[in-house]
Amino acid sequence: MKPLKILALVLFVVALALPMWVPRSVEGQGATEAPTGFDTLTNGLVTQAVHDGDRATFEERDGVEKGLGPLYNAQSCAECHNNPVTGGISQVTELRAGHNDFNGNFVPATLVINETGPVAVTIANRSLINQRATCPGVVTDNDPTNNIVDGTIIYNHPNDQAQERVPGAENIRAPRAATNVLGLGFVEAISNTTLQNIPAGQPAGMKGQVVTVPVAEAPGQFRIGRFGWKDQDASLLSFSGGAYLNEQGITNRLNTAETVPANTGQNGRALCDDVSDNQPCANNPSVNCAEDPDNDIDAFAQFMRASKAPSRDTRLAATADAQAGASLFHSIGCDICHIATLTTAPAGTLINGGAFTVPAALGNKNIHPYSDFLIHDVGTGDRIAQTNIAGTNTLDQSTKNKMRTAPLWGMRTRNELMHDAETYTRNEAILRHANEANGVINNYRALSTTQKNQLIQFLNSL
Repeated sequence: MKPLKILALVLFVVALALPMWVPRSVEGQGATEAPTGFDTLTNGLVTQAVHDGDRATFEERDGVEKGLGPLYNAQSCAECHNNPVTGGISQVTELRAGHNDFNGNFVPATLVINETGPVAVTIANRSLINQRATCPGVVTDNDPTNNIVDGTIIYNHPNDQAQERVPGAENIRAPRAATNVLGLGFVEAISNTTLQNIPAGQPAGMKGQVVTVPVAEAPGQFRIGRFGWKDQDASLLSFSGGAYLNEQGITNRLNTAETVPANTGQNGRALCDDVSDNQPCANNPSVNCAEDPDNDIDAFAQFMRASKAPSRDTRLAATADAQAGASLFHSIGCDICHIATLTTAPAGTLINGGAFTVPAALGNKNIHPYSDFLIHDVGTGDRIAQTNIAGTNTLDQSTKNKMRTAPLWGMRTRNELMHDAETYTRNEAILRHANEANGVINNYRALSTTQKNQLIQFLNSL
């Protein structure tokens, strides 16, 4: 039989077999399309004036006087989420590290800082390695004039050293790319049931793993994770509070303890920290808002909830090649995991452990993220376990070689691909998939060059 006939037969069999498995879309009755666009306009959740104010807070650069550090990666949310507009992706990466114990279980890193200072400080059981410090030990002669430029104090503790460095023993190291946060209000509004039902429609050996995580703003409550490369967050407020602490070093009402241990600096505070972690919330003085008395984390969450979903390149999507590529994306099985359409829960649904009610602007909307928001082993896992077994303090080791299915919406704005940003072409990104994705990748390899280019044109339209 001629090669072209064999290829045609293979694709015909695939086309017959896969659709019965593939949950190409999970749509609700009477749902309407979610608004899309790479712009700074509200999706209708709040007024434009409120959205602009929340965006300004998201973009605000914080300094040590606001509580920045002592360990941090960025001075604002927008430093890591900014392309092509505030809230989009960027090429910024962060670093995770740790090691395996004798049983092969992942153990988060232990680092020592301030080794040359008066007291060495140990930070244990934390896989995130911050890239910057407010006191990197750059001034050593105790001359305060060396630390002032144009009247501004550059480093608050010039003789201390808080810069983290990865020890040789922590030999598992993995970069993580910053993700898009536009349209995440719609993702938050997807019900647990919708996500729980997806694996039943996926073939054996390709079923996504549901990760259940605590809801920080609803103590004792759990929900299916959907944010972060390991599905480590289930709500946007949890995500905001964790990021403010871990990426900027700013404590808040959901995370009142510094990442650097207390009593290692002055006045019982963490090393190099001059801002109290016991400040009342401006809108509720009975609650400790730590270094975030203005509740910036609420503005961050509301900004993401009110943002539009990433839009497609409609011109490219209308071409014959992109449309053919969309059909191939389905027929070879890409959308077993990269699900095209999901529908949010109806307006009025209580989510996030009862802490949030789905509003009309987010409820019963069709979105097109091209993701199942579950974690899979497709051969690209970073060997890092990050979430606990639900209801315990024990890391779930079953997750260490799995990553969340990357949503492909907005993909055309990124040129450094995959979770580690270490892949540079669409073709290479596809071919990095393995393990659970082996069958799909074999189907891709069987395509002609023309068909592969058509599929990539489809991806370029997202």
